[in-house]
Amino acid sequence: MGNTVRALVAIIPADRCQNFVVRDLREMPLDKMVDLSGSQLRRLPMHVCSFRELVKLYLSDNHLSSLPLELGQLQSLQILALDFNNFKALPQVVCTLKQLCILYLGNNKLCDLPNELSLLQNLRTLWVEANCLTQLPDVVCELSLLRTLHAGSNALRLLPGQLRRLRELRTIWLSGNLLTDFPPVLLHMPFLEVIDVDRNNICYFPSLAHLSSLKLVIYDHNPWRNAPKVAKGVRRVGRWAEETPEPDHRKARRYALAEGSQEAPAPPPPLPPTNS
Repeated sequence: MGNTVRALVAIIPADRCQNFVVRDLREMPLDKMVDLSGSQLRRLPMHVCSFRELVKLYLSDNHLSSLPLELGQLQSLQILALDFNNFKALPQVVCTLKQLCILYLGNNKLCDLPNELSLLQNLRTLWVEANCLTQLPDVVCELSLLRTLHAGSNALRLLPGQLRRLRELRTIWLSGNLLTDFPPVLLHMPFLEVIDVDRNNICYFPSLAHLSSLKLVIYDHNPWRNAPKVAKGVRRVGRWAEETPEPDHRKARRYALAEGSQEAPAPPPPLPPTNS
C-alpha cells in the first residue's frame, strides 16, 4: 500500500498531490500500515484517522507542523514516524497514543518535549536527533521501557542524572552534540550495550571497563588524548581503538604532533610547599 501511494504521488503535480492521497485512502490497508512519506503534505488526510486498527503510520519528509485531534482515535498505533517535518512542538495528541512502541521525531525544530510524553509507557525507541534540544528533557527519564534513545545532532552539553532510572536502556546515540565531558551518568548504567559520543568536545575518557554489558563504544572526532578502557571483547571505534587497554602516551604525543597540533603541553603539577 505505502509503496503504491508513493509511486503514484511521484507522477502527480505537487499542488494536486494531497487531494489524490485523500481519495486513495478510503479503505483500511490490509497490512495495517500507511506510508505517506515524501508526499508533500501540509496536513494529515482525515481519512487516515478513521483507520482505528492502524498499527504503523509513516509521515516522514513532509511539511507538517500540526496534527488533528482525531489522530487520537488510532489507539492501536505502535509505530509513528514524524521525522523530517516542521514541528516546533510535539502535538499533544501524540501523547494519547498509549500503544506506541517506536516514535521518530528527528529532523524537526523541537526545543523541548511535553511532560505528557510520560504517558507513553510502552515506548521502546525514541528518535529526537537533529532538533534544537539544548538539554535532554527530564520526561525522557520517565519512559521506563525505553531501550533505544537517539539524541544526536542537537546542542546537548550534559545529561540528567535521572537517566540512570532507565534500566531497560541498551543503546544511546549522542553524536554531534556539545558534550565537553563524558556524561557521568553513563558510568552508572552497566546495562548499556552501545554508547555513541562521536563528534563532541570530550577531552578525556574515563574507564568503561566496569560496564559489564557494553558491546560497542564510538568516541571518534573528539579532542581527546586517550582512548576509553573497556572490558575484553568490547569493540571501540575511534583513534587508538586497536590498542589495549590504553594507548602509549609517547605515541599519543607523536600522533598529536604529526597532526600539527598547536596545543601547548600541560604544565607539570606544582611542587608541594616546603616547610622553612
